[in-house]
Amino acid sequence: MGEGVGHHRPAGAFHQRVVAHRGSGIDRLVDVALLDGAELLAGLPRPDPGIAIRLQFGGDRQPVRIALAQLNPKVGDLSGNLALARKALDDARAARADILIENFRPGTMERWGLGYEELSAINPRLIMVRVSGYGQTGPYSQRAGYGAIGEAMGGLRYVIGDPSTPPSRAGIAIGDTLAAMHAAFGAVMAVNARHRTGRGQVVDSAIYEAVLNFMESIVIEYDKTGYIRERTGPILPNISPSNVYPTADGQQILIGANQDTVFKRLAKAMGQPELGDDPRYATHGARGQHQQELDEIIARWTATVNATELLDLLEESGVPSGRIYRAPEMLEDAHFKARNAIVRLMHPEFGEVAMQNVAPRLSDTPGSVRHCGPELGQHTEEILTGELGYSTEKIATLRQAGIV
Repeated sequence: MGEGVGHHRPAGAFHQRVVAHRGSGIDRLVDVALLDGAELLAGLPRPDPGIAIRLQFGGDRQPVRIALAQLNPKVGDLSGNLALARKALDDARAARADILIENFRPGTMERWGLGYEELSAINPRLIMVRVSGYGQTGPYSQRAGYGAIGEAMGGLRYVIGDPSTPPSRAGIAIGDTLAAMHAAFGAVMAVNARHRTGRGQVVDSAIYEAVLNFMESIVIEYDKTGYIRERTGPILPNISPSNVYPTADGQQILIGANQDTVFKRLAKAMGQPELGDDPRYATHGARGQHQQELDEIIARWTATVNATELLDLLEESGVPSGRIYRAPEMLEDAHFKARNAIVRLMHPEFGEVAMQNVAPRLSDTPGSVRHCGPELGQHTEEILTGELGYSTEKIATLRQAGIV
């Protein structure tokens, strides 16, 4: 892929990361006055309070380092007052860009004279990727829309958590990420269409629709039967056994043995092969009807075996199972290491840092994470002089005016 221009919020940032991993050069325009903790890992406890401050706050505390190191592996920073610089700089970049990614409330780019009609007149091949809470049209399009709201409206929040608690958060910004993945996929489809038509187009990725698109059959279930999915905690209702079970050494593992033949193998591994022929558990439907009591039987057995021994036994028996990983387990896992799922790169301030590698893997063009991402404004002069042809005097004037 070629070059792109990005305006940054979480969904737009993840999109930039995805395409940058495949070799696209991205120039990111940032209004430093608008930087805030919403772009970052705000509010989370850190071992080093100094790092926590840099992550939580904007302005002269330069929060973008860790966040950009993670989100934007090949993004040039063109920092300054976006309100003043946007027209001249975006017009110049749009004339050369393949894709422009923006993550503003719908209508903002148009108010700035940077709508698709204006930019495509400069560059008819331009693809404009627009990520927003509710999409570019419709009665809610002008509403402020963060990922959390999209997750709620798209139906995800309602089904996450235990039935005894209010709807829960997934623990990550899944709504923003889903919208970004849809945006990236849409951009690829638009590039493919451009090979045929010679023209670009708009990719409209709404957070709530991206979430909705992943919600399996909840709509048709209600439409045809009146059934509404509820929160079920760690289980799949009527799918058993498929749950989290305790071990003798205080760990928890997942076991998924809901297929009839797999359950028979589990029963044999438990030393209770008769369970596989018991009418209460012998078939998929029967196990679903006796889900709670079967889970209790399995939990009593797993609680007598250490996790490593248990997992080895289940693996030998052909029963799907696994630990519940956190970052420490990921960093030590042999499979992660063998596939380089996590890479380590040098950061100018924090030294060696670990982060996720590129996924998915392509055999001929695998992509890579080449560096941790730039400092705020690191590439401003390089982009203005090398790519836009601005003179030293013109850049000095822009700096004096507070534009860059």
